[in-house]
Amino acid sequence: MISSLFSDKQLLNDIKNYTRLKSIKRDSVLMEPGENVIFVPIVQKGVLRIIRQNEDGNEVFLYHLYPGQTCAMAINCCQANKKSMIKAIAEEDSEILQVPVKLVDDWFKYPEWKNFINSTYGSRFAELIEVIDLIAFHNMDKQVLHYLQERARAVGNKELNITHQQIADELHTHREAISRLLRTMEHKNMLRLGRNTIELLA
Repeated sequence: MISSLFSDKQLLNDIKNYTRLKSIKRDSVLMEPGENVIFVPIVQKGVLRIIRQNEDGNEVFLYHLYPGQTCAMAINCCQANKKSMIKAIAEEDSEILQVPVKLVDDWFKYPEWKNFINSTYGSRFAELIEVIDLIAFHNMDKQVLHYLQERARAVGNKELNITHQQIADELHTHREAISRLLRTMEHKNMLRLGRNTIELLA
């Protein structure tokens, strides 16, 4: 995966020598809010779900990281010497390359690395704007549908093993409201509800 991202031999050599490959199981938490950011993850295999969590434990889903992608929030925290502001969860069994924070800026001497970091900021910023637009300008049903579609795309399956409470937690709303909304969406043939499962029909 790394060789498909970069071609600079010295950069590839540094990545080989100074990074570590870590395997994480599905639903495992890779990074918690408030933790010291000691590495920046680059996804090699699988998918990470990135969630913003405040001090009260309230959560908002932000975006997914796919193979070849890294987290702009983690980069920002390490460059500003701040603690983690996000939670990173493995959507499925995954492998990530851990880049020590001290090397993120050092490797800006490599144009390919600089372009990689800058493009990461650009793509993640666009995704965050989409999340803000959904929250600010659309009804909750569109937020829920977007969330479910993103989760389905991440696991490659339209049938999700997920509870109404989990959706409510990650969209920062009440479970009862989510349950009512999901039943309405089921009546509109947008999805099918099962026991702790939701199948997207659209």
